[in-house]
Amino acid sequence: MSGIIGKKVGMTSIFDEAGKNIPCTVIEAGPCVVTQVKSVETDGYAAVQLAYDEKKEKNTSGPLKGHFSKAGTTPKKKLVEFTTFQDQKTLGDTITVELFVAGDFVDVVGTSKGKGFQGVVKRHGFGGVGMQTHGQHNRLRAPGSLGASSWPSRVFKGMRMAGQTGNSRIKVQNLEVLKVYTEQNLLVVKGSVPGAKGSFVIIDK
Repeated sequence: MSGIIGKKVGMTSIFDEAGKNIPCTVIEAGPCVVTQVKSVETDGYAAVQLAYDEKKEKNTSGPLKGHFSKAGTTPKKKLVEFTTFQDQKTLGDTITVELFVAGDFVDVVGTSKGKGFQGVVKRHGFGGVGMQTHGQHNRLRAPGSLGASSWPSRVFKGMRMAGQTGNSRIKVQNLEVLKVYTEQNLLVVKGSVPGAKGSFVIIDK
């Protein structure tokens, strides 16, 4: 396996040879710099650390400045470790979107859009009044009854209730790479990718 760090640009659609309209996501992938190579002897496990996206030096801590200068690169915003990498990498190597070709299948990890504290209708798809379930009568979007009475005298864990929605790590697997634009560092994958425009994503090959 190999991987790269990217940034979600947005969604669009393209037509295939048969004239079918395919929804796809555009990702700006790389270039990433190898800032650390971990080994079993020194760190207890093998991994390759990649860094992506420029960061102002004044906003970078002293230890991180030394970490980046050791790799011979400028400060970066995002650091990600890949425990399995296809080829042997050395400190300061650059990983680009050329890692991928059209027809590859990739896994994309991102952080979903945060929607704040939401009720059961939005969070879990409850029907509310009109599709009455859970015992509510005239309270529109209320959750209704939550548990039994004398036994067990509590609400079971895992009950679908109101709470924070979104803002969680999500992996979408087996997305097909439709196009690779090496000059613009762009990757076009079939389907949707978690996160808002401009958010960081991790692409695993």
